Amino acid sequence: MLTKRIIPCLDIKDGRTVKGINFVNIRDAGDPVELGASYALQGADELVFLDIAATNENRKTFVNLVKKIAARINIPFTVGGGISSIEDVAPLLEAGADKVSINSAAVKSPTLIDQLAKAFGSQFVVLAIDARKIHNQWTVHTHGGSKPSDKKLFSWAREGAERGAGEILFTSMDHDGTKQGFAIDPLGKLNELLQIPVIASGGAGNRQHFLEAFLLGKADAALAASLFHFGELPIPELKLYLKNSGVPIRI
Repeated sequence: MLTKRIIPCLDIKDGRTVKGINFVNIRDAGDPVELGASYALQGADELVFLDIAATNENRKTFVNLVKKIAARINIPFTVGGGISSIEDVAPLLEAGADKVSINSAAVKSPTLIDQLAKAFGSQFVVLAIDARKIHNQWTVHTHGGSKPSDKKLFSWAREGAERGAGEILFTSMDHDGTKQGFAIDPLGKLNELLQIPVIASGGAGNRQHFLEAFLLGKADAALAASLFHFGELPIPELKLYLKNSGVPIRI
């Protein structure tokens, strides 16, 4: 069995790490460069950088900030926010990104997934899906989770995989920042449906929630932000707990 991954997420706004609840009520969580370096030292398996305001502000990701973070870490680094074409990717690669995460632009133009997978390989493309349960259906949202789309979670995830996405990063908007646990049911369905890794995001509040994501939701990786940013759950402590609970994980 492949080892499971723990992934801290740096949500970036105005050059700072921020965190909110359901993507609103944003508060400062620190310097992203220092946080990234700290997580690499703590044993994080990967790091995700999401420029959460790039799409809404109609601009590209902060490339210089990506470069500064990449210089301080030695783990795989995924970058997202404001990526809408192949031309946007080269500066991020040069700055040190190992993968890119696409969301709003892929919903608007699904062929972007095909183009990136063909140009850089599926392992380079992470399809981020922000979804909220509306009228008993998981509806995909864009623009930092603020705009509902006509796409539904499971059919969109399947289409993304067929177009060449190498991973799905699923964030439940209903759970994000609440610390009440991951959305286990849709997570499990995604893992049954897809042959590519699924990353759980949104709702981590304690170490038990990570165990549930791996054992019940069958997630390949679990992502969290505020729980790590504010020192509530050190990564070494979490990993030891998971290992002792029978989860294959790198210590």
